[in-house]
Amino acid sequence: MSSMVFVNLPVQNLARSVSFYTHLGFKLNPDFSDDHAASMAWDDHFVIMLLTHDFYQRFIGDKAIANTQTHSAALISFLMDSAEGVKAFGQKAVEHGGSVYRIDSGVSEDVMFGLEVCDPDGNILEPTWMKPFETVDAGASI
Repeated sequence: MSSMVFVNLPVQNLARSVSFYTHLGFKLNPDFSDDHAASMAWDDHFVIMLLTHDFYQRFIGDKAIANTQTHSAALISFLMDSAEGVKAFGQKAVEHGGSVYRIDSGVSEDVMFGLEVCDPDGNILEPTWMKPFETVDAGASI
């Protein structure tokens, strides 16, 4: 069974965030968007919901919204088709008000490549490419 993942992110300026995520390649779904929230689909299974702080607060009760400019709240990782696609995603982020850095994981770029991409609110996405692994024949010995 396949399922969808919805990531809810609090944002200071909804219009700015919609523009940022649109430039990264996300598509606005107007059926689930209004003045308080924007549904940004990456594909049929991964959607980021951008929520104004007032609207986001309704879902977290008495908890404080993390200041993601100074504190980490989550790392949202997702796979992309190529290392070049990850690099292009990062470049678009920088061009549209985000920032990017790379962690040296000690893994060769021809095996795995990822970036830490911060949106204007400090929320961190981790677009990643991984070399497809070969499946092992069930009858083969290891």
